[in-house]
Amino acid sequence: MGKGLIVMLLAEALAGCTTSTGGFCAVSRPLRRSAKAVDALSDEEAKALLAHNRKGQKLCGWRP
Repeated sequence: MGKGLIVMLLAEALAGCTTSTGGFCAVSRPLRRSAKAVDALSDEEAKALLAHNRKGQKLCGWRP
């Protein structure tokens, strides 16, 4: 399941870059997980999730 989450996050990020109807902010939302789900993430998954949310903070004004 860990690799699936990374693939999903990357696909979502790439789809936001290539969509003609809107950019990243139009098609993406913050990824919020419960504390239990965060504890179960691998280091790679946590980095991907954090990178996605930081990109949203920078580009879209998402708040933590």
